Amino acid sequence: MLKIIFTGGGTGGHVFPIIAIAQSIRERDPDISMSYIGPKDFTANVFLPEAKIKTNYILSGKIRRYFSFKAIISNIVDIFFNIPVGFFHSFFIMFFTMPDLIISKGGYGSIPVIFSGIILRIPIFIHESDVAPGVANRIGSHFAEKIFTSFSSEITEYFPKKKMIQTGGPVRKKIINWNNEDVLKLKGGKDVIFIIGGSQGSEKINDVIFQSLEDLLKDFEVIHQTGLKDINRAKKESAAMIDKDLLEYYHPLFFLDENELACAYNSSQVVIGRAGGGTISEISAVGKPSILIPLANSAQNHQVKNAYAYAENGACLVLEEPNFTGHFLLEKLKTIERDKMSKAAKEFFPLNASEKISKEILDYLI
Repeated sequence: MLKIIFTGGGTGGHVFPIIAIAQSIRERDPDISMSYIGPKDFTANVFLPEAKIKTNYILSGKIRRYFSFKAIISNIVDIFFNIPVGFFHSFFIMFFTMPDLIISKGGYGSIPVIFSGIILRIPIFIHESDVAPGVANRIGSHFAEKIFTSFSSEITEYFPKKKMIQTGGPVRKKIINWNNEDVLKLKGGKDVIFIIGGSQGSEKINDVIFQSLEDLLKDFEVIHQTGLKDINRAKKESAAMIDKDLLEYYHPLFFLDENELACAYNSSQVVIGRAGGGTISEISAVGKPSILIPLANSAQNHQVKNAYAYAENGACLVLEEPNFTGHFLLEKLKTIERDKMSKAAKEFFPLNASEKISKEILDYLI
């Protein structure tokens, strides 16, 4: 039996593409054994078992590049304890199971697995969602057989072009093939805005939305993914400030499961969100106009680069954080060219990324 190890972490931007690729591999060959080695976080712990991917959680760590006493202590703990322990744990898991191939989505959680794979001479394949790769995928790229990219090889940085294959970003099938089930129980009668801050939410986006929520709800129905940290704040502030008739048009959720996410994307007329590669891939797959607010301090400035690359053919409007105000947002929502954006969004990424990746993998293995 062929065995594949997935690795990545620790955000939904790593876990969800893994699930999409696994779904496609399973359709082609249901007998392949697939498991995950990486850090335990909310998305991995909830969604990987649901996708019938066996999980092996390991300790991991990252190097913080900002200066503070807490960051220094955390770096010491990660460098001298978490990362070495994670390496030995992943090494022994793979030594005794001997997988045929490793598929890495990058992120700090993949580093111990990548190094273990190098020592054990296990072939490594990488998928990179962003224009500017993170440290883990930069390291892994030197040893990878192939590097799948969301963005074209012309703008994806760092990697050798001879290894790159542009596939687009893997998106879970339920999002693309939505069955029109209104699991969010939308009120209807107004255009729908879907606000998504990434798997952990975005405090900056939430602050602006809370400040302008009443004006937003006069014209739009709002689905708002707040993240766990701000869900209680969203419920309390909206209940205190918003008229009951308008409040029926506001749907705050700290996280959306696959059915809810499919409903939110496909029911909306405009998406507002960060500019991670996974989010952009999902927006493109459903062909929705979007307003992107790239994270200002993202590693390698990758979100700003993603956003402007995606905006080049008119697929989205970019509002950098200093320009992201409630007044400006409302103005842009009313004036953006939705039809033009929708067409550009659909055309931006290649279709069927998961199928392209699974074909390349199985052609290599079989």
